[in-house]
Amino acid sequence: MTRTGRTAMLAVLGICFMTGLAWASVPLYRLICQATGLNGTTNRGLKAPGATNHRIRIDFDTNVDPKLPWKFVPENPSDTVDIGGRDLAFFTATNTSNHPVTGTATYNVTPAQAGKYFTKIQCFCFTQQTLKPGETARMPVIFFVDPKILSDPDANDIQTITLSYTFYPVDSAKAAS
Repeated sequence: MTRTGRTAMLAVLGICFMTGLAWASVPLYRLICQATGLNGTTNRGLKAPGATNHRIRIDFDTNVDPKLPWKFVPENPSDTVDIGGRDLAFFTATNTSNHPVTGTATYNVTPAQAGKYFTKIQCFCFTQQTLKPGETARMPVIFFVDPKILSDPDANDIQTITLSYTFYPVDSAKAAS
């Protein structure tokens, strides 16, 4: 093989590698965030480990993309929960338009170092939500704060965790495919 042929083959291999890396970057980033709590990413779990004698305040923050004609609010702006204990919070969403609209929620936790200790058992944010014109839906989230937060020197002094949601419209063309 000539020098030009080797260079061309290396260039093609490099392009293939970079394309594969770009394609895999979003799932890999998501896995890293879930494993480490990076950027306030929460965990998913099946059951709470059990309540401790320590309590922590959870504040709930809600936002709606301007393109989504919804009103979205927490039923209670905050709650004080037992660390390690299972808790339940409700949010209310109302479609203020005259046509059905589908939305999806993104979420994060602040401070960021609390993300790896905040675990959701069930959440409306795991699936898309469709509301009919004028419909109001009550949406639950079941969660717990892992007791390991108490032994983490970077997180054990946290007294308040903010769980924030932002609802975005789902492109109906993409949702149908």
